[in-house]
Amino acid sequence: MSSARATIIGFSAILMWSLLAVLTVASGRVPPFQLAAMTFAVGGAIGAAWVARTGAWRALRQRPVVWALGVGGLFGYHALYFIALRLAPPAEAGLLNYFWPLLIVLFSGLLPGERLHLHSVIGALLGLAGTVILFLGKGLAPALAYLPGYSAAFCAAFVWSGYSVLSRRFAATPTAAVAGFCLATACLAALCHLALETTVWPENGTQWMAVLALGVGPVGIAFYAWDVGVKRGDIRLLGVTSYAAPILSTVFLVLAGYAEASTTLGLAAILIAVGGLWASQDMLRRKPA
Repeated sequence: MSSARATIIGFSAILMWSLLAVLTVASGRVPPFQLAAMTFAVGGAIGAAWVARTGAWRALRQRPVVWALGVGGLFGYHALYFIALRLAPPAEAGLLNYFWPLLIVLFSGLLPGERLHLHSVIGALLGLAGTVILFLGKGLAPALAYLPGYSAAFCAAFVWSGYSVLSRRFAATPTAAVAGFCLATACLAALCHLALETTVWPENGTQWMAVLALGVGPVGIAFYAWDVGVKRGDIRLLGVTSYAAPILSTVFLVLAGYAEASTTLGLAAILIAVGGLWASQDMLRRKPA
């Protein structure tokens, strides 16, 4: 598989993650850990079906360090993110959480054979500026009372960027192993739900469909696509284009009637687009073989 194709597959995960917010809102009042358990169970089942069809059961036989990275990345990130949403306003928590694309671009320069270019940093910062403007337009009012939530969101950004970059070090690990990571995450989320939450099931067919869609896309196939992208694609370009997720997420919320359009949305879109193009100069200048 070529690097360009793997990068495109990785970008498809970003597109699916942009549906996370609107589908989560549409899922009703299902508690966070219960929702994680349900959706990761669906995502894991999809992976298990793929493994069964291809007979790639050996992919699940990985070293403890690989399992620690996979489960720790998926469960750790979502646990911190859900805590952030509980303890801080969603807009501010989301802003801090979306430091992870910038961190991916910066951390990728530490990988063997990789080099951090100035235009990649500038592109990442432009994308970050667009994200900041997007959330500032909703009214950003930090308060000390929300410090625990902000801290959880910021730590979540480090967990996801660390998981994404370190996955490159284990490029030989088959993507099929992600199925096991998803199922293990579902089990851990279920235990946290039983210990910390009260069960609330979806109230109607629309909410059940939203939960199923979450499990199939943003909390399912997206992880397999992202695994291919970060292991075999251009991880710096993926890090920068990840800034498309918050802007696309807002667009979908507007189209679904859950948010209102604003001038800040357009300005954020311009900054994010320019940042992505600036950071991708290497790919744009590369001559075809």
